[in-house]
This record gives sequence, structure tokens and C-alpha cells, in this order.
Amino acid sequence: MQKHIFTLLLLCFGAATMGAQNLFQTVRGTLLDHDSRQPLVGAQVVVINSEPRKGAITDADGRFRLEQVPVGRIALDITYLGYEPLQVPNIVVNSGKEVVLQLTMQESAQKVGEITIVATQNKGEALNEMALIGARSISPEETNRYAGGFNDPSRILSNFAGISNTQDGSNDIIVRGNSPKYVQWRLEGEQMTTPNHFGDQSAVSGSVSILNNNIMASSDFYTGAFTPEYGDVLSGVYDVRLRTGNNEQYEAVFGFGLLGTEMTVEGPFKKGYGGSFLVNYRYSTIGLGSTLGLIDGISGVLNFQDATFKVVLPTRKAGVFSVYGLGGASSFKFEDVTPALWETPGDNYTQTEIREDFEKKTHLLNVGLKHSLNMGKKGLLNTSVTYSNDGIEDLLFQAGLVQILDDNGEVLRDSVISKRRSFEGQLQRPAYRASMTYNHKFNARHKVQIGTKYTLFDFQFTQKQYKDAVNPPFVLLDFDENISTVRNFITWKYRLSDRLSMVSGVHNVNVLLNNKNTFEPRLAVDWKLTPTASVHAGYGLHSTMESVHHYFAKIQQPDGSIVEPNRDLDLLKAHHFVLGYEQRLGKNMRAKLEVYYQNLYNLPVENLDTSYFATIVENLDFRYVDLVNKGTGKNYGVEFTLEKFFSAGYYFMLNGSLFQSKYTALDGVERNTPFNGNYLANVLCGKEIQGLGRKNNQTLGLNARAFIAGGRKIIPLLRDAQGNLAVDPANNRLWDYDRAFENSLEDAYQIQVSMSYKWNKQRATHELFLNLDNITNHKGKISEFYDESKPGKVGYMTQFGFFPNLMYRVYF
Repeated sequence: MQKHIFTLLLLCFGAATMGAQNLFQTVRGTLLDHDSRQPLVGAQVVVINSEPRKGAITDADGRFRLEQVPVGRIALDITYLGYEPLQVPNIVVNSGKEVVLQLTMQESAQKVGEITIVATQNKGEALNEMALIGARSISPEETNRYAGGFNDPSRILSNFAGISNTQDGSNDIIVRGNSPKYVQWRLEGEQMTTPNHFGDQSAVSGSVSILNNNIMASSDFYTGAFTPEYGDVLSGVYDVRLRTGNNEQYEAVFGFGLLGTEMTVEGPFKKGYGGSFLVNYRYSTIGLGSTLGLIDGISGVLNFQDATFKVVLPTRKAGVFSVYGLGGASSFKFEDVTPALWETPGDNYTQTEIREDFEKKTHLLNVGLKHSLNMGKKGLLNTSVTYSNDGIEDLLFQAGLVQILDDNGEVLRDSVISKRRSFEGQLQRPAYRASMTYNHKFNARHKVQIGTKYTLFDFQFTQKQYKDAVNPPFVLLDFDENISTVRNFITWKYRLSDRLSMVSGVHNVNVLLNNKNTFEPRLAVDWKLTPTASVHAGYGLHSTMESVHHYFAKIQQPDGSIVEPNRDLDLLKAHHFVLGYEQRLGKNMRAKLEVYYQNLYNLPVENLDTSYFATIVENLDFRYVDLVNKGTGKNYGVEFTLEKFFSAGYYFMLNGSLFQSKYTALDGVERNTPFNGNYLANVLCGKEIQGLGRKNNQTLGLNARAFIAGGRKIIPLLRDAQGNLAVDPANNRLWDYDRAFENSLEDAYQIQVSMSYKWNKQRATHELFLNLDNITNHKGKISEFYDESKPGKVGYMTQFGFFPNLMYRVYF
């Protein structure tokens, strides 16, 4: 272990910055008022530490242009009379691609002359200025830089305090002990499907994200006590933003890696028009090789392809229209699948004479039309219509096996003597959404935001379970139903001064299926005690619908009749409380301490006083039972972060969380949730070495991460008083539900290292990425299952082992 720590420190601090760049690029952009989105005319934009001094003044449309900027990293200093100064750090300038920025400035709440305003670099703060607490902005540069990202922005989140994932290779997001299925995903400000290939019916996780950091802009992630804008969510919100394509010249990026091969193109529609397009397409590299016949004979190939686009169409008087979309399709066929490889529907155990084969197909699509219109100099109206759909097809087969022996009685191979379908499921979840949000800035102190959102869900679910090849299957789900919801909110931001701000409001949820509704108050306060220290506090009441399959679950009664008892299921609810302190330690470092408490109630639990089951502990398996809203829960903890932002060629971040996540079902026993790891800690660091090569045009990046966390709580196999297995597979008696989630098997730890090498040419930039995930190949045990072929008849799902990922990109 000491050797790994030494290697980690050596990678972080073992090199020095060299040389200077001799290639150039254009940096340009638009500067708007943060609230009204009106252009700021006459603002001064300066490249910090440029010699000779390089700067520009924004024009009548708020545009600025900086020519002949040296490649490398730069920072901008922006000032405008009556506005808080803005510094934009860590802008990466490459020779192969223009830098196009969309920036906003906040009007000062103090009159000019009342105080001296000191410009500060608010790195990491959320883009949404209504979010005073529990939010962080994540830039594309960070998703490229941090180790362990796999070019997947959702995996980057586990680098931050209070956020983890299961460590089994999936990219689920566990926020403060809450189930991953309660994370809300948004695209361009509107709710979307979970953007993962190989998804599941509860939207818990996936294996490969459709999101791609090459087409993303800086995006916000929220961990609790959300602003009034956000509803139908308990855990976290990831508000993903797509960057706008270059509206002056055509550019492209080609990437080839072990996971995927991709192409991105962008450019203007015509010269002199401000509109642009951005399109990205990606195909699984191994799947592509299999399709072309270059790779053959591999069982379980993960085939996937996806595409993302954004089109921006400005007009002179009718505002700005944008059309965007994200979609993908994926599939695999696994032979002899076990719970160690993939969790399948039904009973998770294996038998020596039976083999399970699993076929899965998934697809998803999210498209939207957004319109932004300035209503005078103080108002902004945003209108949006979107369509989303995700579908899943699962087929599970059981194959009877016999062993073929040689003349000496040695096993040569298994032979399939019969094969039957044991489970099939088809799921379609289309959703139609329309929203309207109006922002009005009365003055620098007062801003009001009011909005309404309508959603129509059109669900089609079918699930059948086959007990044998003779009798008809039992229908678990079979419905084609519509559910409508209406959500309304109002937010008021009041800035008493440049140091004291308050955001308050209310969110209203209405479920038209069963006439359930809530009114949810929200309040957040941020007080800058000094120019470098601040405290913040917040409260919010939040609610969400349960996964739709529970509402229409078919339950068989003792007399054989089938009922649907959950149609009147109420909303899950939670009170969120957050209190935090932040200390800036110079321009490029901060320390942050945050405590939180979440009181959950109205939780759906099984209507049985001996049952442990609540929907918040649901994972990839399914359980259809009679539910009542009588469960309770609580999540509480403390989080600490010490972060040195990227400057002087290096960065580091240390964070840790101590937390509890509990729930109580109708049996009255307070239990851990599966996601109660009790603690987690991260150490990240990295070094960038510029000016390499004979022409000083090459850059080496070294990054590392060490992670340790408590293990996932499990339902153990049945054992007797001496610890021996006491399972009875023939009667489906496998699990000790009385000891549900008491303990975990092992803690999880991982060390990840990534390297990048970039070389700038006159007309192109080349970049090579190498990510080494879990370099110690530690395979900690996550869960157990019954397996007749294993020693002691116990198999284990473990952490994903060592995995190298190599990617090459060229920007031109």
C-alpha cells in the first residue's frame, strides 16, 4: 500500500513546467447580463498576465474577440461599470479549435462608490445564480482532467464529497445515501431520461453513458435543498448543458478509443449569420469490429451507438431558437450469465445443471425545442417543448446442461439438452413535456422567476415470468397507461448587499392520475462574512413519484385473483436541511464544511408488518407487492473538502464524508439502506507540464485518484447458528431477510491513474489519453449469491478489476 501511495505522490508532483508556446488561436465570445440576458456593451476583457497586454471591448451585441492568443492555458479578467468583476480561469487554448465563450456578469447590489468591490475567482460555484447551497459547476475541462472518468461525465461526480457509485463497473450516482433512481437528469434545463446505455426499469444505473465531454458545456450538479425550480426529485439533480457550435468557421473532432469511435462536426449555417450546428456520433469500437467481421467469437459484446446534436437559430426580433437532441441504442447477448457478471430478473442464484442466457436491448431518445425571448430590458421568457422515450427489452433463457466425459471420466464440456424462456419484459416510456419560465429583474437586488411545467407520460409495460415450459407464464405487468403531472414554482432572489443573499419560493406538484399534490417551501441564505469567508444555510421540502411499475403492479391474492392495489400511491417526501461554511485560502484554494439532515417520510413500504421492503432499497431486481405510504427514513452526515483549483500547473483535492442512511418499514425495525456506506474519502491530484518538444508545442498531463469507502449493505444468504449455509433453492429459500442490510462484505478502495499527451500543430491539435482504472486490481466483495459450482457454494459480485482505456483525438 505504501508503494501505491508513493507512486501517487510522484505522479502528482514529480515534474516542473517548461518553456513557452509559439502557436496561436482566436478566443472570442459573448457577454450578457446574468439575469436579463441583455448584451453588456463596452465591457473590458483582458488576458491576465499577457505581454504585451492583450484585451478587447464588447460591441453592441456584447461580443468580443481576442486574436493571436498563444496556445496553452489563459485566464480572462472582465470589468464593467456597476457590475461585479469577473475572472474566468483555466481556459484551454488549442491550435486546432477556436475558443468560443458564453459569459454572464452579475450586476452589483451596491451603488458605485459605496464600497470597494474586490474581484474574486468563484471557481466551482454553480452557474445557476438561484442556487446558493448544495450545488457545484463541473466544467468539460475537469471531466477531461480527472482520473477515472472514462470520457463519462457521470463518473466524474464520484470525485466529490458525499457522492459515490457501486464500484461494480456501473456508473450509478449515490448522493448522500439516497438511491441512484432518485437522481434527476436534465438536458438544457428540461427533464430527460437517464442517459445510459444498458439501462434498467428503475433507472438505477447503466454501464456506458451517452454523455460525451467533447460536446458538453459547464453543467451544474445539486446535492440537496434544491431551489424552487426543481421538483419531482429527492436525491440529486444533474443539469447537463450542451455547448454551442462555432458560428464562424467549420471544425471537427475525430476520436478513436477502446470503448468508442466518434466524430464531432460543428460550424455556421452561413457567413454573417449567428446560427450554428453541433453534431456528435459515436459507435462502440468492439461492436464496430464485430459488425465488420474483424472480431469474432466473443460472447457478451456490448454493442452501442449514440448521437447528440444542438442547433442554434438566432433572429433579429423574435428571440433565439434552439433545437437539441440526444439518443442511443445498445444491446448484448450473454451466455452463462451469473450475478457476478450481470444481475438478471428473477432469482439470483446458479445451479450446475442449469445455464442462464441473457439478451438485452435498450434505446433512448431526448429531443427538444427551446425559445428564449427578451421581454424588454428586464424580462426573459423561456419556452420549451420536449419529447423523451426510453425502451428496454429483456429476454432470459434457462438451458439444461449435461456433462460430456472422455474415456477417463474427465469433463470435456457441457452440452445443452434443452432451452426455454424463463422471463421476458418489454418497456416503453415516452414522455411529452412543455414548460414556460419567466425571469424578471426588478433591479440589482430583486429578481423573480416563475414557471410551469406539464408532462404527459405514456407508459407501456409487459413482464412475464415462466415457471416451466408447459404452463402459461405469470403476468407481472401488463399495462398501457397515461399519467399527467403539472408542476409550478415561483422563486424570489433578494440581495440585501453584495455579501448577503436570500433565495425563497415554493414548488407545487400535482399528479393527475390519483389527484396527489404538494406545496413545497424552499429557503436558502448565503452570507459572506468577509471577502474570503461565507456561511450558507437552506431548507426545502421535496417530493417525487415512485417508479411507475409499482403503481400498476399486478398482485396475486390467496384466492388466485389478481389486483392492482398501488394505483393510489402517494408521493415520497423529504425535508432537507443544510448548513455550511466556506473559507477561501487565497485565489486558488478553498476549504468547505457542510452538514445536512434529510427527514424522509411517506415512503412506500410493503403492506406487511413482518416485511423489510421499502421502494427506496430497490435495486436492479424487481419486487411487486402491495404498498402503503407508511415508511420513514433519514439521511444525515458531514462533508469536508479542501480543494486547490488548477493553477501554476497543478491541482489537488481532498474530501471526505461521514454519514448515515436509515429507513423503517412496517416491521418497525430501523435498518441501513443498501447505500449506507458510513464513510467515503477521495484524494485527487494532477500535474500539467507544458512546453515540451523541440517546438515547445507539447503538453503532458498526469492525474491520479485514490478512493476508499464503506461497502454496500447486503441481504445475506441464509445460514445456521454455526455460519453454515442453510439455503433451500428448490423452495426459493435463499435470503436472510431478518438481517437485511445489517452489514457489508468488504470496504471498497481503488487507485486510478490517467495520462494525457497533447501536441499542437499549425492547423490541428492531437491528444492521446490513457486511463488506468483500479491499478491494484483490487476486487473487493460487493454482494453474495448462491452458486453450486463455487467453493462453499457462495459466489460474489466484486469490484470491477483493472481496466486500461486508451483514446486518441484530433481537433481540426
